[in-house]
Amino acid sequence: MHNEWKRNQLLVSTDPAKLDVDAVHTFLSRAYWCEGIPRETVACALRHSLCFGLFDGATQIGLARVVTDYATFAYLCDVYVLESYRGRGLGKWLIECVLAHPALPGLRRINLATSNAHGLYARFGFQPLRHPESFMELHKPDIYKTAAPSGQSAAQ
Repeated sequence: MHNEWKRNQLLVSTDPAKLDVDAVHTFLSRAYWCEGIPRETVACALRHSLCFGLFDGATQIGLARVVTDYATFAYLCDVYVLESYRGRGLGKWLIECVLAHPALPGLRRINLATSNAHGLYARFGFQPLRHPESFMELHKPDIYKTAAPSGQSAAQ
């Protein structure tokens, strides 16, 4: 069963069959956090995540992707609204829908990373890490700039 939220002709849906992988890839391949990401990597990430597609009619205009174990932890990522739709409160609505999903309220921790949307997330209770010294990462910022062998994504 998939969840949906409607606002006039706009829709947020968790139905993976509604996702437009090409549209998502077009946006993400130029986004600051994953510039150059291969289409196959985007498709794989979407398949293995809880995705919230934002649609104007049949046209995908945004996304929020949640990587989760559905029990204790989630990572909120790849959140976007197309530039031509910004300034209408759609990013806020998208995050409201994510946090309203019945599988997520019982999670102990939801993390995210952003360089420019702190105000949006702060409205929902997100705050800087309380103990950043406890967190570590293995970060490969140029991984999508290195071509993967034909037919494989860099993440495989």
